[in-house]
Amino acid sequence: MIYRPREDSHLIEKEVKKYANGKKVLDVGSGSGIQAKAALESGAKSVLCVDIDYDAVNLLKKKGLDAIQSDLFKKVKGKFDLIIFNPPYLPYAKEEDDNSSLHTSGGKTGDEIIVKFLNNVKKYLNENGKILLVVSSLTPISRILNILKNKKLHRKIIAQERFFMEKLEVWEIMDKK
Repeated sequence: MIYRPREDSHLIEKEVKKYANGKKVLDVGSGSGIQAKAALESGAKSVLCVDIDYDAVNLLKKKGLDAIQSDLFKKVKGKFDLIIFNPPYLPYAKEEDDNSSLHTSGGKTGDEIIVKFLNNVKKYLNENGKILLVVSSLTPISRILNILKNKKLHRKIIAQERFFMEKLEVWEIMDKK
């Protein structure tokens, strides 16, 4: 099952279009490729798509996108000017089937995948590079904010929208200078 673009996808897509021009872009958790397509249409220098799901990677390749199967950064080489991540961010719900949960659940509490991402992202970020990250009001953020502080990363909320069950935010994250 490939994650179909929803409200979170469209919210970050608007920001990707503002940030991608002339950039070397890494789209983590690419899914259907909506962010990669937005980056390329906005003049990105290059885009690498990464997804853990084999079917998603095949779909991305069929769309003509450069894509690799990887659990976050495990198979990624190089550094990027812009790293995009619309992660699974909801707390695990036992009533959700495993296939669907792979695309929506960020772990038991919902922040585990974001924590893993943030603990490794700086190794792949060029100097003056930026990260665009989707965060939900349903995701606990205390550990996320602690990691940002410990890694000397600064966040700024650049987009937000309230939906029936949650508020979504897009964060711009960059190195503190």
